[in-house]
Amino acid sequence: MVKTVLYLLEILAALTALVGVALVYVPAALIVGGLAAVVALERATAGPPPTPRKEAR
Repeated sequence: MVKTVLYLLEILAALTALVGVALVYVPAALIVGGLAAVVALERATAGPPPTPRKEAR
């Protein structure tokens, strides 16, 4: 539940920043939006870090 809320807040903050850039210069907002989408996809497809396995004795 908490993770979902944090993801939603992160998306809202990114969209707010994107709208702010679009108010100044639309092509820059498209470039920033594309870069943000690539970063978001990379984060979504990245798995959690591997946990170290205990060695068998």
